Amino acid sequence: MQIKDLPYADPGVPDVRSGFRFLLWLGRRQLGGQLKCLFWGLLLQLGIAGLPLGVGLSVQAVVDRDGAGFALGVGLLIACGLSIAVGDTMVHRVAVTNWITAAARVQQLLARKTAELGSVLTRRVAAGEVVAVSTGDVEKIGWFVEAASRFASAAVALVAVCVGLVLYQPELGPLVALAVPVLALAALPLLPRATRRADEQREKAGRATELASDTVAGLRVLRGIGGEELFLGRYRAASQEVRRAAVHSARMWALIAALQVLLPGLLLVGVVVYGAGLALDGRISVGALVTVYGAVALTHHPLRTFEEIAMAYSFSRPSARRAARVLALSRTASVRAGTADEVPDGDLYDPVTGVRAPAGAFTAMVCGDPDAAGRLADRLGGHPAEPDERHTSVLLGGVALDTLPLDTARRAVLVQDKDPVLLSGTLAELLDVPSSGAVSAADALDAARCADVLDALAQASVDTGGDPMRTRITERGRSLSGGQRQRLALARSLVTDPAVLVLDDPTSAVDAHTEARVADGIKRLRAGRTTVVLASSPLLLDLADRVVLVDDGTAVAVGTHRELLAGEPRYRAVVTRETDTEPAPDDAPADGLDDTLDDGLVPLGELEGESA
Repeated sequence: MQIKDLPYADPGVPDVRSGFRFLLWLGRRQLGGQLKCLFWGLLLQLGIAGLPLGVGLSVQAVVDRDGAGFALGVGLLIACGLSIAVGDTMVHRVAVTNWITAAARVQQLLARKTAELGSVLTRRVAAGEVVAVSTGDVEKIGWFVEAASRFASAAVALVAVCVGLVLYQPELGPLVALAVPVLALAALPLLPRATRRADEQREKAGRATELASDTVAGLRVLRGIGGEELFLGRYRAASQEVRRAAVHSARMWALIAALQVLLPGLLLVGVVVYGAGLALDGRISVGALVTVYGAVALTHHPLRTFEEIAMAYSFSRPSARRAARVLALSRTASVRAGTADEVPDGDLYDPVTGVRAPAGAFTAMVCGDPDAAGRLADRLGGHPAEPDERHTSVLLGGVALDTLPLDTARRAVLVQDKDPVLLSGTLAELLDVPSSGAVSAADALDAARCADVLDALAQASVDTGGDPMRTRITERGRSLSGGQRQRLALARSLVTDPAVLVLDDPTSAVDAHTEARVADGIKRLRAGRTTVVLASSPLLLDLADRVVLVDDGTAVAVGTHRELLAGEPRYRAVVTRETDTEPAPDDAPADGLDDTLDDGLVPLGELEGESA
């Protein structure tokens, strides 16, 4: 895989059972690049290891006045120089490629997971953690993936040097061969503590990032209540904890780095002292001493790779664990592969709450708790906020959404959050979304009553000839009012024309007059299509063909707005904002449902049907 070939056509299915397994999976997916880096790394390391031999032969040839031997030594030095030049260049090139492609693979996986889960992702994982995983954690993971092959080449080179020295100089070689493994593993007892400190630093940095992200997202609210200093103090305290943890971790890594300098230095001194004695006794030649000395001196380079791989693993392991935790999320507890590509037709029914939206009808659902309404909207879209093993899928026409491929499920049911996001770009780009083609952008904008928004966009853009469709909208629609953003988001949802459209409080930011017009536009444009609105506004509820009251996660009453208003005290308390529920008459049933026929209501069980 080359950088020019990115992005991947298919980044694959990761092994997310643990952070270590995720790193192994990434390494296997990068096997070709790893082998290339291993080859060029061996060329580099063996070229470095050959330098002492060339120097030793040259020195001994000068001592012996051997011209042929000197030419051989110089030739070996030239060959080693070329090997180092080519190897170092290609190792850097391939290692950077491995780093970037591994990071790109993780980012693609995260982007795919974000697209799969949508807004539910930030309900299961803090937004700051998602940001931390997709930025800093991705770099740490890529670092370990590319360092693994360089470490392997350094380890092979060290083994080759030790074996070569034992064969070349039996007097000094065994000493080096015994000392090098000790040097390589000397830092091993310190790694667990260094890893724990690195984990602590990463966790505190992640919490600080989450706090900063949440603070920025709620900056307007903080200013409104005068809470900037409070949250600034919290972030200052969190950042100081990160600083202390980083210093604590750096001290341990500094100790490991010091050992990587001290111990090879002691070995080098020992080789020189012992070797000089052997040379004075005539047991080894001067050239052999120079060769062994040079080989020991140059082992410092591959030994540093041992420190690097330890550090890379220590930093990448918590990053991989965090990435695996995000990638392990699914839209349901147990997504089953489906084969159906056609969108099923029929009622939308949730077996858990008992709510039903008849096909082709405009259904309103009333929940006393706005958070409960948001969770219900997610369930109806096939994205429960807290999936578990007992999860029961929502049914569309009797077909579980879980069994549908994701693209098909998205075409079947579209959920618009109560706080939708507008991406930056022109209005035409905002409305250029996958759709059935049955609803034009003009019709959607008209149904969402966006005439004043179009006028404002036309006046705000002088370089587009007054064309509002070519006017750029700033990030998250910050240049628009809350009601304007809400109506443009509604128009975008209407353009898609899904089989089932679920709207969570779509008119909460507009005035009553505009709300009534928007509600009428939704009902007119969506005539014959299944539409579900979660709201408590009487203007919306009065236009609905059917209203379902949801209390404590269960559908408890069904009827029209006027019927429920007259006969269901709990409904009346939510819709009219009553502080106390009116007491039921003495002769009325306790649950308010058994005698609903006299109040013009249909019993819920009979309306839903036993087969549901």
